[in-house]
Amino acid sequence: MSLRTTYKQIFAISAPIMLGSAAQNVVALSDSVFLFHVSEADFAAIGFVGVFYLIIAAIGYGFSRGGQIMIARRMGENAWDKIGRTFYAMTYFELGLAILMFLFMQYGGDYFFSFFVDSPEIKTKSLEYLEYRSYGVFFSYLGVAIIALYTGVARTTFIIVDTVILAIVNIVLNYGLIYGAWGLPEMGIAGAGLASTIAEVVAFVVFVVYILLDKKARTYQLFRLPSIDFALIKQIYFLAAPIVAQAIVGLGSWFVFFSIVENLGERELAVTNLVRMVYLILSIPTWGFASGVNTLVSNFIGAQKRQAVFPITLKTSYISLVTTLAISLPVLLFPSQVLFPLLGSGNVQVLGQVEAEVEQPKVEVISLDEASLPKGEESTEQKQANLIKEAQPVFYVLLGILIFFSVGGVFFNGLAATGATTYGLIVQTICVIVYISYIHVVVNILEGGLEWAWAAEIFYWVIVLIISWIYLRTKHWHSLEV
Repeated sequence: MSLRTTYKQIFAISAPIMLGSAAQNVVALSDSVFLFHVSEADFAAIGFVGVFYLIIAAIGYGFSRGGQIMIARRMGENAWDKIGRTFYAMTYFELGLAILMFLFMQYGGDYFFSFFVDSPEIKTKSLEYLEYRSYGVFFSYLGVAIIALYTGVARTTFIIVDTVILAIVNIVLNYGLIYGAWGLPEMGIAGAGLASTIAEVVAFVVFVVYILLDKKARTYQLFRLPSIDFALIKQIYFLAAPIVAQAIVGLGSWFVFFSIVENLGERELAVTNLVRMVYLILSIPTWGFASGVNTLVSNFIGAQKRQAVFPITLKTSYISLVTTLAISLPVLLFPSQVLFPLLGSGNVQVLGQVEAEVEQPKVEVISLDEASLPKGEESTEQKQANLIKEAQPVFYVLLGILIFFSVGGVFFNGLAATGATTYGLIVQTICVIVYISYIHVVVNILEGGLEWAWAAEIFYWVIVLIISWIYLRTKHWHSLEV
């Protein structure tokens, strides 16, 4: 497949990846939405443990990105016979890594969370979720290996189908297992973990069936199981290790951020989780375009078209920015109108409207929650509405974050696709040190609000964008080999 530097080509490759790369975001969103209606403690806990599991998922995804870059480079070189061997080397490594991550979550989770969580309730609920969620790491890691294969060869259409299946299964099982519907056990946050794991199993099986039916799979020699190629695994490891470290450093800073906010109280943690949940949704386009630019840049370099790297990265960032703003502005400027219908428990005033229409005597209609509450205590609906209202100032900050992230994230991934992953790691590590230091000072010393804490993301992505832009304009990366 010959790739071109057109907006149409960019969008054709990136749009499916936009959904596929957001699989974990979809799962995290579904978990958070359903647990929002259980209790504030459950909602706060899923935000905390959700970030932890995103780090685990990002480790596997990062290594798959290394394989994706190598596969795209082989495609640009028309070395089709090497694609299958690269895929299986990546798969073997992902499987071994999944075993290590599973053992860590099962036997080291309690010890690990003791360092970061002050609230016993938050810790208990986090471990309940992780008990079932940890089994999904096998299917998550093998799944991202398959996605890396089809992303690397720029055949991304089926990723949409598989992600939709993942989302539907997760949403249905979340409702059944969290609330105990349809005769299923009422498991609360543990049910969210089990539902997400089952959804990943189903999505993996569907993708395997697709490979078996894919006629072009033979071109990549996918039906010829090679022996373990340790030399190739080593190449993928050294290419991907900085990418993984970048993910750990980036998401790890989020985990530290949540642990700092958790010290402020469960209410502040719940507000931050709400903002994080919205951030996950609105960042989906950027992650898709960032992954797409990995394939495009690596493919062009493989085809000896290095002069196209900066233009294709710039064009991709334009589309990323416009798409992000199109979906972000309504949500962030009018959160009460957009989010409350999704998160709220319903408005009992509808009953009052119906009674008025049939000319019943005017009565004050209140919910059962309100009737049983002590005077001055909030009902569930009031708490949900107030939570969104309290998050409004942070949403304004989030708009600024998304503007710079939508461009900076694309440029940073363009840099990674050149093979300059070690340089990227150094850049991100420096940025994160500044990021965490800023949050510590703002929250723990100056006692600033959540808006100032979240503003650290803006500074982070501005620095990343500037450095990545300057590096891609140079020729330092022209001699790098993948």
